[in-house]
Amino acid sequence: MIAIGAGIAALACIGAGIGIGIATSKAAEAVARQPEAEGKITKILLLGGALAEATAIYGFVIGVLIILFMGS
Repeated sequence: MIAIGAGIAALACIGAGIGIGIATSKAAEAVARQPEAEGKITKILLLGGALAEATAIYGFVIGVLIILFMGS
């Protein structure tokens, strides 16, 4: 039961990785189309990446808490 809960919490990490990969590819395409907008695109990409990483960290923390508190 504990492993199932931790595995479900790990899905947040997988989703964040996929999201950051897609965002990075779209940002690279946008810079290739409009090089003069690189500064704005970079700022938005970094903000989105930070939010996605925060989601992954929350999922990791919940997975660890499930393992620690449900295991005893």
